[in-house]
Amino acid sequence: MSDIPVSDVDLYTDEARIDPYPIYEELRALGPVVHLSRDDLYALPRYNEVRAALMDWRTFSSARGVFVDPTLNAQLEGITLCSDPPDHTMMRGVLGRPLRQDRMRDVAPRIEAEAEAIVTKLVDRGRFDAATELAEHLPMAVVSDLVGLPDQGRAKMLEWAVAIWDVQGPADERFASAMPVVEEFMAFAAHEAVPGRIDPDGWAAHLYQAADRGELPREKCPVMMLDYVTPSLDTTILAITNTIALFAEHPDQWELLRADRSLIPHAINESLRLESPVPQFSRVLTEDHEIDGVPLPAGSRVALLYGSANRDERHYPDPTRFDITRRPSDHLAFGRGEHVCVGMHLARLEMTALLERLADRVTRFDIVASTPMINNGLRGLEHLEVTVHTGDRASTPPAAGRMAPLT
Repeated sequence: MSDIPVSDVDLYTDEARIDPYPIYEELRALGPVVHLSRDDLYALPRYNEVRAALMDWRTFSSARGVFVDPTLNAQLEGITLCSDPPDHTMMRGVLGRPLRQDRMRDVAPRIEAEAEAIVTKLVDRGRFDAATELAEHLPMAVVSDLVGLPDQGRAKMLEWAVAIWDVQGPADERFASAMPVVEEFMAFAAHEAVPGRIDPDGWAAHLYQAADRGELPREKCPVMMLDYVTPSLDTTILAITNTIALFAEHPDQWELLRADRSLIPHAINESLRLESPVPQFSRVLTEDHEIDGVPLPAGSRVALLYGSANRDERHYPDPTRFDITRRPSDHLAFGRGEHVCVGMHLARLEMTALLERLADRVTRFDIVASTPMINNGLRGLEHLEVTVHTGDRASTPPAAGRMAPLT
């Protein structure tokens, strides 16, 4: 244990949340395992070790929580995110039914129609916030409706989701500010988002219907709504916003995509690799385990640094370069294995619909201004104001200002 490199870096300062990449580079250089002394975590900053951990749920357990704060981890034991098979298999089987790839065929026409409408509106205007006006539109117009919460719940979904991600970190000021909002959501899920008050055809009602069929305990239904609120909103919104920012910074890549739409899936993967909306989760070792020659005892909490692994120069040549011909389908932004993101097919559908329609209309994006999101569990841009060039007219010249660091 004494041979494990130690770092006292703080991954939760404002600066680190905005631009963690210099820290990740330092950690990767230190070794395959680095003890983060501030939070008593053993960080895995490199690709191979993170992927191996994700594929081995028996050793790298989620059942004792996947966040940082010990008290919150104990409170969340048993939810879908914080469980292992067979309980996790049971809950995920129910939760994932409306999100399966084959079910996306039913949702696709609605998403495509909404994408057409919002892209036409914003591009005709010439200047817009790609985060709040473009990226938020599909999750809020379509996904919130599919979940089927009462109206007051839909109006607060984004606020709740941001708070739920903030408590992923240590018990800092952001954590403390978010806890009352998380508690508000849990009270709403338990007492308001119940049969008779939710859309009987929505995803939330689907949970209770499964419970009535004996497929899962009824008391699991309120906490399982976390899984429809958090993965379906901010992560997709940030992924869309990050993608627009990257194409604005790399107009040559946008030209490639416009010329060859078959590159869209690879562009989505490359954006997610380079700018992972969820930079990390943690696991707990169920037994003594050696990671690339480094022994760790059972009970160690291990931080899987997705954001660092996806830029590991040992796995991706020239990893800071945005290259939509790279085809990095093995990126870890959605996780891997047992806990791979349940909403990834929906996210890909939303991103594809927007990129296809933007490619039809926009020849170039210019960044006017941007504001980074500072959140304990998420990374990306809260605002990204852009102007667009189209085939028959140029955008308004952008005002002074640059985006927050993205590469």
